[in-house]
Amino acid sequence: MVIEEGMLVYPGDPKLHIYKHTGIPKSKTNVSLIHIGSHTGTHVDAERHIKNGGKTADMIPVDTFYGKCKVLNLTKSGNSIGEKELKKFKINKGDIILLKTNNSLKQYDTFRKDFAHLTEDGARYLISKKIKTLGIDYMSIKKFNADDIVHTLTIENMTLFEGIYLKGVPAGTYTFVGLPLKIKCDGGPARAILIKK
Repeated sequence: MVIEEGMLVYPGDPKLHIYKHTGIPKSKTNVSLIHIGSHTGTHVDAERHIKNGGKTADMIPVDTFYGKCKVLNLTKSGNSIGEKELKKFKINKGDIILLKTNNSLKQYDTFRKDFAHLTEDGARYLISKKIKTLGIDYMSIKKFNADDIVHTLTIENMTLFEGIYLKGVPAGTYTFVGLPLKIKCDGGPARAILIKK
């Protein structure tokens, strides 16, 4: 997702602001101060997000940030993505799985409480398949206002990216590269790309 002033953030998260610190012509260079939440836009969730003392974003294994990736087309599967919906796809050990849901068909201008999300049985199914990384196309993996079981299951068993922008991206196999900031924090904004061979 493009990091820009006025972008959508999860309710309760800090709003993004980009301030001009110095600017041409008064200064020789333009330098900005960026006020950004750790879970703004496309980002990775670290264990510290769900428990004090958990691992921070800089401690997530680098090899989970890239590799063979499958974008699953779940745009017609409704808002609850569970085992039943995921079993329709071939998912292998070590895969990076990106869930393209009906979120990708809707807007990102205002917050929607009815966004598509992963269910507990869906999370447990992906854990059983031993995938290494999971991404979803909205700001949270779990249902709005639900308990944290899906968050906990995914973060503790795989690397989790949220806010993956998949609008216009066809389902299929790619190489995924998603590099979050190397930051000692509960999460980190990331630049994520897909490479089609």
